[in-house]
Amino acid sequence: MTQHPISGPWLSPAKLNLFLYITGQRDNGYHDLQTLFQFIDCCDQLYFQLTDDGVINLESQLDFPAEDNLIVKAARLLQQHCAVSRGANIKLDKQLPMGGGIGGGSSNAATALLVLNRLWQCELSLTELAQLGLQLGADVPIFIHGHSAFAEGIGEQVQAVDIDEPWYVVLHPEVHVSTQSVFGHPELPRNTPKRTWQQLLNDNWQNDCQEIVAKVYPEVAQALSWLVEYAPSRMTGTGSCVFAAFATEREALSVLNKRPKNISGFVCKACNQSPLHRQLANEKTLLNTAGF
Repeated sequence: MTQHPISGPWLSPAKLNLFLYITGQRDNGYHDLQTLFQFIDCCDQLYFQLTDDGVINLESQLDFPAEDNLIVKAARLLQQHCAVSRGANIKLDKQLPMGGGIGGGSSNAATALLVLNRLWQCELSLTELAQLGLQLGADVPIFIHGHSAFAEGIGEQVQAVDIDEPWYVVLHPEVHVSTQSVFGHPELPRNTPKRTWQQLLNDNWQNDCQEIVAKVYPEVAQALSWLVEYAPSRMTGTGSCVFAAFATEREALSVLNKRPKNISGFVCKACNQSPLHRQLANEKTLLNTAGF
């Protein structure tokens, strides 16, 4: 069998929801949202090696079956959609916390779609890839389009926006919050009035999921109450990560270093353009001859 080169590392960035409002619930159970996504420069890394046998393999340090991973589902979805006969060995170097509301799984799926679209020479447009990605999760199209965005509907109505790019302190309480349990909670607000982007731009941003998560997970409540002493803080997505913005890296690092010992965290830079999309624009392909 032909020994193909390894392509990578390809970046799989996290995101923050700078606000999240739930404006309704549909008959099928899905929730209508208004949210603002911004990328940060903390990333997982993925490596790809094409194969001739049509099989998708995933190597990672995660302790659940590869079959359930969105990377494998994304690769198979693209493979089937484009009638690709080749397969891929994929390695995930997981750096982002899971269950933190920073989009790691959705980002991994998007990176798989974007990179394999290139390596398999499928030549799908970003719009076509985003439509595929929506089958895997509401956040996947944001990572496909690769720009800070105001999103509505279930996340599929996307408007690219340019906003400030501060430094963030992100705290990660050691709890895994289930998105399904948050959206299924009977006390979750589901009737926040819809507003235009211009109205929201001048508002004090909030997260409609925050009160519920903080009530169920005291670790999240602790992180919020500690961080708010230094800057306005809120939760991203359905949690458990919380964040606050700072003008400089030095200021952000100073705050991070004072955090309670039982809470992990990191400092990152906001990016209106996804780090992966910068990479895709700058590199025809990244080749690494080292094995997995």
